[in-house]
Amino acid sequence: MRRLVFSLTWAFSLLLASSLASAAVVERTFNIGNTTLTRLCNQYVITAVNGSMPGPTINVQEGDTLVVHAINNSPYNITLHWHGIFQLLTPWADGPESVTQCPIRPGGRYTYRFNITGQEGTLWWHSHSSFLRATVYGALIIRPRNGHSYPFPAVYQEIPILLGEWWNANVVDVENTATETGLGPVNSDAYTINGLPGDSYSCSQNQTFQVHVTHGKTYLLRIINAALNEEHFFMIANHTFTVVAVDASYTAPYNTNVIVLGPGQTVDALVTTNQSPRSYYMVFSPYHSNPNVGINANITRGLFVYDYATSASPVMPHLPAQNDTPTAHRFYSNITGLAGGPHWVPVPRHVDENMFVTFGIGLDHCNETGPNACGGLNFRLSANMNNESFVLPKGLSMLQALYQNVSGVYTTDFPSNPPYVFDYTDPALATNGTAIAFAPKSTKVKVLRFNSTVQVVLQNTAILAMENHPIHFHSFNFHVLAQGFGNYDPNVDQSKFNLYNPQMRNTIAVPVGGWAVVRFQANNPGMWLVHCHFETHLPWGLAMAFLVENGPAPYVLPPPPADLPQC
Repeated sequence: MRRLVFSLTWAFSLLLASSLASAAVVERTFNIGNTTLTRLCNQYVITAVNGSMPGPTINVQEGDTLVVHAINNSPYNITLHWHGIFQLLTPWADGPESVTQCPIRPGGRYTYRFNITGQEGTLWWHSHSSFLRATVYGALIIRPRNGHSYPFPAVYQEIPILLGEWWNANVVDVENTATETGLGPVNSDAYTINGLPGDSYSCSQNQTFQVHVTHGKTYLLRIINAALNEEHFFMIANHTFTVVAVDASYTAPYNTNVIVLGPGQTVDALVTTNQSPRSYYMVFSPYHSNPNVGINANITRGLFVYDYATSASPVMPHLPAQNDTPTAHRFYSNITGLAGGPHWVPVPRHVDENMFVTFGIGLDHCNETGPNACGGLNFRLSANMNNESFVLPKGLSMLQALYQNVSGVYTTDFPSNPPYVFDYTDPALATNGTAIAFAPKSTKVKVLRFNSTVQVVLQNTAILAMENHPIHFHSFNFHVLAQGFGNYDPNVDQSKFNLYNPQMRNTIAVPVGGWAVVRFQANNPGMWLVHCHFETHLPWGLAMAFLVENGPAPYVLPPPPADLPQC
């Protein structure tokens, strides 16, 4: 034990010294307030940061400390989450409302301060309060520190591309209506690229995002799926990509003509301008993993315009069918990590904690009254993990309750396995699975010993509806050891594990009617949310949390900042 403590302290000291050697403090002020935008023929009041959607791009170098002063001039409670940041020993800056902090009230402020070490690539930031993520989001780009370079050839230019989702409505009202009826929210009216819906929508001919490029150059596209509820295919007509990173983790170069991203995921891809000088459409098209579930099936497109382009009509790519699961799975499963590259972490071989977590859509009993309650039905939609439907606490955040040793906010009995075994992916469950669709509401966490290695089998279920679900781990990257369809069978599927160079992610798109196995090291004390990144599914309860215990100094939960918002 003394040797472990010494090793951890020594490693932390080296990490800190290395960080300070070339670190800078990057300071930004986010004024969160209402602004008016014109989209789809009308003016709408939205909540945004510094008056823009997307909000400002944050540029840092690995090793920097980021300080963001969040000033809430909006009429809504709000928090900010730094999606994919490790938050090593800065858990109070993670941001999910009611988990690590109480919301910033209208007229209030809070300063997020954290170090960015051991990560490079494309991440993003967004609101973690209600549907405000639809308009409060932006890119967070981490470049190598001075004297270091990318593990791929130099590029001519870097271009952030953010997919968004737009409603012709107040997005808080959209969520409130869904909560009142107990049904899903209305579908969005458009998708956007860098805030613009593109020329396939009404009144949007002049609201089409354009990239002007020079022939014979290589560009780095930093692609972010900031949509609330849909996975997407992304293509540029007549061009191919070389994927070099996902979720701010470098990959072995992977060549493809189509990229797939679930909400929350990012992809860094090289594209070389080797076509004739004209305009080419770049298109996001929804990946509709279950055609029986209603979605916004529209596409959005921007323009990839060569210098000296002819006036010919832009070329459209040949898009996959929106239900093309084989193409989506081929992309998701063919990516491998860049073993030995910058910030590469070898796969831990010894597993201390095994979990098998089923998840999916279910039902809850309707206890409301009134003409609009639960859409006139006797149930409301719900969701669960291991038959526990997560409820965010009120009155105190879970992290504050942990730090102050306050009982009654959460319990520590989240199950490591589902309560009963059944054919999880039986298609018949879509129509006759009602008997097992109801799960109790709870606020349960799984306690993990500091520095333990945790392996989680994420198993989709077919109850009511099978979908591809993007599951996001706060604070941790994980190795994706394997993924497939049907019910996970350790006797067969364990032989498929990639223990040499698996991709590393913070958000995994678990295949529709299938499973994924991930492994990570619980090396950061705190309270860390795990949830589906479909915005509809967190309020429904598709979430849980890991409580990582303290380790030896300095791996101890720090005290809260003085300006931490109070409930």
